[in-house]
Amino acid sequence: MTGPVVGVVGAGAVGQSLATGLVSVALAERLVVVSRREEQTRGLVADLQDLAVSARSRTQVEAGDTADLHGCDAVVVTLRTDFTNTNARDIRRGGATANAPAVATLAKELSGYQGAVLVVTNPVDLMARRFAQVSGCARVYGIGSNLDSARYRLLLARYARVSPDRVEGHVIGEHGDRAVPCLSTTTVDGRPVTAAARAIVEELQQRPALIRAGIGRTRCGPAGAVLSALRKVLGLVDGIEELSVSYGDVWLGIPLRFTGGVATPCLPSLTRHELLCLDSAASSLRDAYTHLPAPTERIPT
Repeated sequence: MTGPVVGVVGAGAVGQSLATGLVSVALAERLVVVSRREEQTRGLVADLQDLAVSARSRTQVEAGDTADLHGCDAVVVTLRTDFTNTNARDIRRGGATANAPAVATLAKELSGYQGAVLVVTNPVDLMARRFAQVSGCARVYGIGSNLDSARYRLLLARYARVSPDRVEGHVIGEHGDRAVPCLSTTTVDGRPVTAAARAIVEELQQRPALIRAGIGRTRCGPAGAVLSALRKVLGLVDGIEELSVSYGDVWLGIPLRFTGGVATPCLPSLTRHELLCLDSAASSLRDAYTHLPAPTERIPT
């Protein structure tokens, strides 16, 4: 029985980190790297092939084009166009106008694709919705809330001095300033968390800035979130991931329970305050989507 074939679109910081992780853990039998920067793609593929030999990974790495993606079991979209982000708030939305046409163009080329698509490109909730809308693909997921949730559980585990697997809790909504920690259903060793969780939420909100200040942009965390989600969407393991999917007339992060690769929403019970915060995130995302460039507009050169 052959293993899965995974395509990665984009050879920038996140794409490189993700591809390195995929090869290191040998999650895929074949890894197809696609990018509009041919020289960068060739260099990355050669470097990954060296890694595969050194790490004794069974993953075969190759450069490809968009047509090759149709033969993949899953495609991860990490593309990022060139732009200067001037946003002081809603930083992840800074690339919406620049990235939307590129995502739409890729989505048109993948129309009819039957595999799973994981969108990492920011603003991820908007870009996942745009990809799904243009491509018509049935299995599109945005990466973001699962990274927020992993950070949340890590910070709570540090505070409680336990391992993260003893923390149960979700962060839902928008991947960004309007993320909604589900404090009311968060537990450590099965017990509700205390008021200290408020401090944890503040640290959670500050964590991306801390990473950007040190290394320019997040890369390893998103790559890890993708690896975790890929195992679920490919049916390699069962479990829960907080991913951006259709929620009413918007896309935002909610928990999904995967069984054999099939996703079922499993949103926890929310307090009135948490529900209001989720509705606020939905309203903001709904408005932001109306301001994206139309899918027919060309990619900026």
